[in-house]
Amino acid sequence: MTAPTASLPGASLPGASLPGGGISETSSARIYLHPESGGESARGHDLLRLATAGSVDDGKSTLVGRLLHDTKSVLADQLAAVERASRDRGLDVTDLALLTDGLRAEREQGITIDVAYRYFSTATRSYVLADTPGHVQYTRNMVTGASTAELALILLDARHGLVEQTRRHLAVTGLLGVRHVALAVNKMDLVGWDEETYRRLAHAFSSLAADVGIEDVVAVPLSALLGDNVVDRSERTPWYAGPTLLEHLESVPVGTDPSAQPLRMPVQYVIRPRTATHPDYRGYAGRLASGVVRPGDEVVVLPSGRRTTVVGIDRGGRPGESDEQDVAFAPQSVVLRLADDIDISRGDLIAGGADAPAVTNSVTGTVAVVADRPLRARDRVLVRLGTRTVRGIVEALLDQLDITTMEHQSHPIALELNAIGRVRVRLAEPAPVDDYTHLRRTGSFLLIDEADGTTLAAGMAETDVDDTPL
Repeated sequence: MTAPTASLPGASLPGASLPGGGISETSSARIYLHPESGGESARGHDLLRLATAGSVDDGKSTLVGRLLHDTKSVLADQLAAVERASRDRGLDVTDLALLTDGLRAEREQGITIDVAYRYFSTATRSYVLADTPGHVQYTRNMVTGASTAELALILLDARHGLVEQTRRHLAVTGLLGVRHVALAVNKMDLVGWDEETYRRLAHAFSSLAADVGIEDVVAVPLSALLGDNVVDRSERTPWYAGPTLLEHLESVPVGTDPSAQPLRMPVQYVIRPRTATHPDYRGYAGRLASGVVRPGDEVVVLPSGRRTTVVGIDRGGRPGESDEQDVAFAPQSVVLRLADDIDISRGDLIAGGADAPAVTNSVTGTVAVVADRPLRARDRVLVRLGTRTVRGIVEALLDQLDITTMEHQSHPIALELNAIGRVRVRLAEPAPVDDYTHLRRTGSFLLIDEADGTTLAAGMAETDVDDTPL
């Protein structure tokens, strides 16, 4: 099957059509306060990846369960099992949190521990939802869940407002480059559906979001337990005219136009079948991290810097067969054939000839520590950049973000578990690196303990610093 050439996914994504009547603009957030709204969004069936985040007992698992239940994404036997479990616990209503808290420890403690991926769909959109933990000791799991998300769904308990974990989750969301945030002001039923409470929390949240560079925030007052403003509009909030949570998820823009980004393909495997039918075949397999490629395009192989031309694009078909393409675009997995026999191996990067990334022997970036042992200067690590792994040494801890004040403290002694800070790592050999704010996939990296393979930190590279280009 030949890939389309006239229209690529994301080539003309319409903006979200959100109710425009009486919208209060605070910083960059849209907070809906008045009783008039209008506009609809007509979109095709596409995919939205989102991650949930919230402090312990904010009702996150209940909200996810409510979304699954009210979108008819729960099988009858699953719902019956949850209803039985709720009755066994002496509850008067069905505890929809049991739909998502799958681990025994989660059900016993009533908290989320592991990242759980949930899948559901509506008539216009499919969803991959990463249900991440709320407790501070599991913040590293939130980093995992949000790393591929396009929208973060952050919960607040209307009674407690912004807490330290709210700040932490917003900081992680901003650092990971998640473009859209939906604020669920939950448990509004416990504050009497008070408009002023919603207004105050939405304004405080939007101000904090602006501090970490998040520009698109929509706040929704709701009750996950009762279902108000989750899927169906609530009669208890006549003062609120904005979208329900699901309406916002249906309309938020998704995807990136591949043609607007430079070509990047980390090489995963070199294919040399050496069979009677393909004695001289040489192809380079990988997943396009960004951009579009066509036969005839000039590319550069990094870190060597050798230039060549793409002469063919193959995609796997039936066993033993391939399907030659006229064009390929991110995030497709393809095999590229090149005009010249160049020494290319796993870990190399094939990039567009006109806009290749810098090759450097050091990486500076912000990291979130995900290991129990602290990260210190002079630590010897393995640095994973795409499919390339090189040895390195932590040259310096540049600063640490204070979650409470959102200020940076210079030159900490160590970065402990869940800490967020900037580091500089010297590489044993040169590697191509993009700026994370421009290209998430090729601008991210991992720091790994070279002794036992433990992942120490997840990082987001910066290229506008004084790293040494080669």
